Amino acid sequence: MKSLVKEPVARIVAGKPICLQDTHVNDSFWLPRILVNRTRTLVIEFELLEKTGRLTAFNLNGKTHQFWDSDVAKWMEATAYSLAQYPDPALEQKLDQTIGRMSNAQTEDGYLNSFYQTRTLLKRWSNLRDMHELYCAGHLIEAAVAYYEQCGKRAFLDVMCRYTDMICATFGHADGQRRGVPGHPEIELALVRLYRATGEQRYLALAQYFINDRGVEPNIFVDEAVAREEANAAAFDLSNIQAHIPLKEQSEAVGHSVRACYLYTGMAGVAVETHDESLWAVCKRIWENLTRKRMYITGGIGSTQHKEQFTIDYDLPNENAYAETCAAISLVFFARQMLLIELNREYADIMERALYNGVLSGVSLDGEKFFYANRLAVYPALIASKTNGDRFAAFRQEWFDCACCPPNIARLLADIGEYVASISDDIIALHLYIAGSYDAVTCGHAVSLQIETDYPWDETVLVRVSSGTTTEFTLALRLPGWCRSPRIKVNGVDTDLSAITSSGYAYLRQQWADGDVIAMTLPMPVEQMEAHPSVRDDAGRIALQRGPLVYCLEECDNGADLSDVTISRSAPLCIERTDLLGGIVAITGTAFRRDLTHWSDMLYRPVRDTVVRKQFSFTAVPYCLWNNREEGEMRVWLQRE
Repeated sequence: MKSLVKEPVARIVAGKPICLQDTHVNDSFWLPRILVNRTRTLVIEFELLEKTGRLTAFNLNGKTHQFWDSDVAKWMEATAYSLAQYPDPALEQKLDQTIGRMSNAQTEDGYLNSFYQTRTLLKRWSNLRDMHELYCAGHLIEAAVAYYEQCGKRAFLDVMCRYTDMICATFGHADGQRRGVPGHPEIELALVRLYRATGEQRYLALAQYFINDRGVEPNIFVDEAVAREEANAAAFDLSNIQAHIPLKEQSEAVGHSVRACYLYTGMAGVAVETHDESLWAVCKRIWENLTRKRMYITGGIGSTQHKEQFTIDYDLPNENAYAETCAAISLVFFARQMLLIELNREYADIMERALYNGVLSGVSLDGEKFFYANRLAVYPALIASKTNGDRFAAFRQEWFDCACCPPNIARLLADIGEYVASISDDIIALHLYIAGSYDAVTCGHAVSLQIETDYPWDETVLVRVSSGTTTEFTLALRLPGWCRSPRIKVNGVDTDLSAITSSGYAYLRQQWADGDVIAMTLPMPVEQMEAHPSVRDDAGRIALQRGPLVYCLEECDNGADLSDVTISRSAPLCIERTDLLGGIVAITGTAFRRDLTHWSDMLYRPVRDTVVRKQFSFTAVPYCLWNNREEGEMRVWLQRE
C-alpha cells in the first residue's frame, strides 16, 4: 500500500510514555487495584473465557461469536502487561497456550478469525459494517504488540504481522484490492502501535487509508449492504459508526461512543505519525465538542443505551445514563494520545477525571464484579423494572454476554504505570501523581523520579530526583485544572509559577542532581460543582468534588429518597479519613430532606407556606467506590438551595 506521509509539521511533536518495565507503582490508591487485578480479575476472566467457549473457539470446532476474539485479545494484552512487572509462570503458560491455539488456527494466507473460520471463509470481509473482523484483528494486534514490547516474546507478533500483511494486501485502492473500512473502529490505533513497534511503513499506510476512506462517497457500507441484498440498504444510520461524512469534515463526537473514541485515538496517532495538520485539527475540534458538551462529570461518555451512542449537546441524563465502562476507557486512550502530541493540561485533566471516576467505577474492589453502564443516579426498583439484559443491571455483575468491559478494564489497570509520565526531547513530564519510581533516559543520562504521595486523599506530592550524575533537563509538572492555588518548592525554595507555567504545566529546568526534591502542594477543598444551564437534568443541582474525585451519596449511609436531599450552597463541608471501603476520605456535612410523616397517603397536595424538613448528617463517598457494600440508591447530583 502506498504511503501518504506528508512533510513534517514542526508544531506537532510526539512524546512517548515511560516504558512499563521502568515504572514501579507503590501507591496506596492504585497498587491494591493492580494487585487485585493480577491475582483475581485476570484469573476469573480466564476461567470465564474458557467456560463460555471463547478460548476453545480457536479450536474451530465449536460455537463462536463475531466479537469473541476481541474479549480474548484484551485478556491477553492485560496478561502481557501484568507479566512484565509480576512474573507468573502459570499465567504465562496460559497466555502461551492461547497463542498456540491461535497460531494453529491461522490460515495459510494469514487470516485469523474464529467466527468465519468456524462457519465459512467464503463470506469473510462481506459485512465489515456489522461483523467485527477488523475490530477483532485490532485487539489481537494490540495484544501481540504488548507481549512483544513488554516481555520480548515475538511468536504472537509474527502471527499478527502475517495477518496484518494479509489485510494490507486486501484493502486499498490499488489493482487487485478492495475498498473497505471497519464498521467498529479499533484497528486504526492498533496499526499505529504495530508501526511503532516494527517500523513497517505499510502498517501506518493502512491505518491512514482506513482513516481517509471512511465516510467517502460512494459509501462502502451502503455498497456492501446492496451486495448482500439487504432490505433498505441505504437506511442504516451511518453516523452511529462515524461514517456519514468523511472524517476531515466532522466536528462533533457522534454515534457509538466506544467506536468513536477508538477511532479518534487512531486518527490522532495517524495525524502525528504522518504530520497531517488538517487531521490534527479535526481531532481538536472533536475533542472540544466531546469534553465541553457531551461528557459526564465522571468522565463518562455516551449518554444513551439506544445504540450506545452520543445524542446531542448537553444531553446528559443521570438515571438513564449509559456511560459504558469501555467508553470511559476509550476516552482515556484518546486523551493520552492527544497529550503525547501536545503537552497540554486539558488532555491530562480529562484523562485523570475518566480514570479516577468513570473507569474505576467499572470494577468492584475485590476485582470480581463489573459495570457495563455507569449511571449517575440509581433507584433499584425502577432499574429492575426496565432491565434489558444483564449488562444494563443496576449493580455490578460477574460477567456479561457482551463481555467487552471486564477484560478492557483489566488491560488498563495492568498498564497504569505507563500513563504517569512521558518523555519528549529533553523534557520529562509528569501527568498523574501516582506514588512509585519512574526511570527514564534523558540527554543521554539515566534519571529516576521517585513520587511520594497519598494522592488523591492528600494534597502533598514529593518528587525526588535520583541520578548518577548532574543532568540538565526540564521537568514538566501538571498543575491540575481543579486546583486553584498550586505551590511548588524546589529544594525548599518557593517557585514563581507564573513565570514558568505554559498550558497548565510548570516547566522546571535546571541542572538536576541526585537528591534534589520538588515539593508540590495541591490544595483540595471540597467543591460544589454545577453544570452548564443547558444540562437540563442537573439544573439547580450540585455535585461534590474533591481533587480529581467526584463523590456520591449511597442509601446505606444516608437512607432512601436521595433525590429529595437538599444541600445549602453555604453549608460547611468537612473531610474525614475513615475506614470505609478500605480507607477513604469521605465528605460529611448537614443536609435536609422533607418529612414524610406529614404526607400520609397523599400523592399530591397544595404547596404549604412552611415546609417540614428533617436535618441529617450525610456522608458522601467517591463515585468510583459505590456499590461495594449494600445494594441501594445512589446519586451524584443533589438539590441545592
